[in-house]
Amino acid sequence: MSQFIINAMTLELRLEMKNIKLNQWLCLLLVCILPIAALAVNAAPIGGNPDVPQSESVTEPVVTEAVVAEPVVTEPTATEPVTLPSSQVKNNQEVSDKRTLDDRVQALKKEVKSLNRDLFILEEELLFPSSTQVAVFLSIDVGEFFKLDSVQLKIDDKVVANHLYTKRELGALKRGGVQRLYIGNVKSGEHELIATFRGPGPNNREYRRGTTVQFKKGSAAKFMELKIVDVTQKLQPEFVVKEWE
Repeated sequence: MSQFIINAMTLELRLEMKNIKLNQWLCLLLVCILPIAALAVNAAPIGGNPDVPQSESVTEPVVTEAVVAEPVVTEPTATEPVTLPSSQVKNNQEVSDKRTLDDRVQALKKEVKSLNRDLFILEEELLFPSSTQVAVFLSIDVGEFFKLDSVQLKIDDKVVANHLYTKRELGALKRGGVQRLYIGNVKSGEHELIATFRGPGPNNREYRRGTTVQFKKGSAAKFMELKIVDVTQKLQPEFVVKEWE
């Protein structure tokens, strides 16, 4: 009898286990089927059965009038003044004052140069009036056959000028510069000018050459030019004295 009861209980337990497993399978099946069903519902065409043809509706075009918007006129709004910090205002003022000071310094320099030029001209007019003034200038044309080292100038056997030349001065003369060699006072009448040039000549040999000119001093200022010219045919320099009219 006890064995029968045990068998009955074992059978009942097995049935309960099967029911539990069946319920688990049903739950799992529902979990899998519900999302599929939802997708199918969402994918179904809207408006009924797709096999039944829907009636076509004809809509008339709607004509709308264009509305032109009037331009909106806005009144200018007053902007509030922007106030700069006191430090920035001070810096701007200092910069402005510095620029003004620099401009004044430059203007003063120009005025000083102009005054110096006027004073120099006035001094020459006072020291060397046109009635007694004699000025001698020197220039070089090419200068390939003679390199000027020094020049001595005499008027009426009196040495009035001696000058030694640097490379910079010779370069300026060869580029077309003119040097004022002498300016002085000479009384009216006949006078003699002697200029003596020294320096390397052709074949780099020491060259010493003098030139003499007689000139007449009148009531007007007298200007003369000593010019060193290369003579290509003779392959030697030539020293010319020219009077300016």
